[in-house]
Amino acid sequence: MRKYNVVILGATGAVGIEFRKILLQRKFPVDNIRFLGLTTVGKEFEFGDRKVKSEAVVDGCFRGFDIGLFSAGGEISKKVAKRAAEEGCVVIDNSSAWRMDPEVPLVVPEVNPGDVERHKGIIANPNCSTIQMVVPLKPIHDAARIKRIVVSTYQAVSGTGLKAIEECMIQTKDLVNGMPISQRKVYPHQIAFNALPHIDVFLDNAYTKEEMKMVNETRKIMGDDSIQITATTVRVPVLYGHSESVNIETEKKISPDQVRELLVKAPGVTVIDNPAKNEYPLAINAAGKDDVFVGRIREDESIPNGINMWIVSDNIRKGAALNAIQIAEVMIQKGLIK
Repeated sequence: MRKYNVVILGATGAVGIEFRKILLQRKFPVDNIRFLGLTTVGKEFEFGDRKVKSEAVVDGCFRGFDIGLFSAGGEISKKVAKRAAEEGCVVIDNSSAWRMDPEVPLVVPEVNPGDVERHKGIIANPNCSTIQMVVPLKPIHDAARIKRIVVSTYQAVSGTGLKAIEECMIQTKDLVNGMPISQRKVYPHQIAFNALPHIDVFLDNAYTKEEMKMVNETRKIMGDDSIQITATTVRVPVLYGHSESVNIETEKKISPDQVRELLVKAPGVTVIDNPAKNEYPLAINAAGKDDVFVGRIREDESIPNGINMWIVSDNIRKGAALNAIQIAEVMIQKGLIK
């Protein structure tokens, strides 16, 4: 079996750590591996039985590497991704930098794997909340055509990074011990025991950037600009696992039983839907898992062709690192890495 040279940019962040774990867990055919960073240059990290030192981003550092897994933020990706591609490394970028570029495929392997074939050196990994929504919606769209989506998300603090996890833990400890909050640096308000209807910056239309990501990315991935989408994204004091309340209106009538039947067969989806026994997807159960979990599937009785559902997934795993590595696997399967 051929092995591939892999470089990880941002190997020590929350997603970068998950990149390293998943490559090993899935027995990805790694030959040489390189870690690149900004503040960790010279530090040594484990990768299986190897010790790998983090290196600086310099000219030529991507030469000889087949796949670049990027999770270092949009500004860095804008500066580095094209250089990496020019040096012969196919970049799979986890930031928002390239997602809406018409020349760059935006890919979820269970939804639009064929789009990888038109890459020009860069492939974009979608937003975590978008990924977990489109995986179960794609088979429904194929069967009944989705006209409109109304989604409200309840997103874990890990989506903001390791410092946000730390802040949530510190605030929780402070409050449980009857102490005033000692840290509030990441979010504009207390996150412990709270819910913030504010993810990313507010735009001129009063939506946040995160909400508009879900609108625009969903249309691009599904290949259908006619889908009407509105989103409200909320940060909640959960460590790992985003939850979403999703309402869809379809062109063709589809029953909850038909939806369940489609989703049971859908790749990357696990249906947990037994309200009589209080069985439905939970963030704490999705953490560390590969699948997208769907439950509370029921008819929206307020419109003729409506379905409600509850969708949960590990935002760092399927919502970021796993999806990127699955993209690399698709490329290998299609013989696209020279």
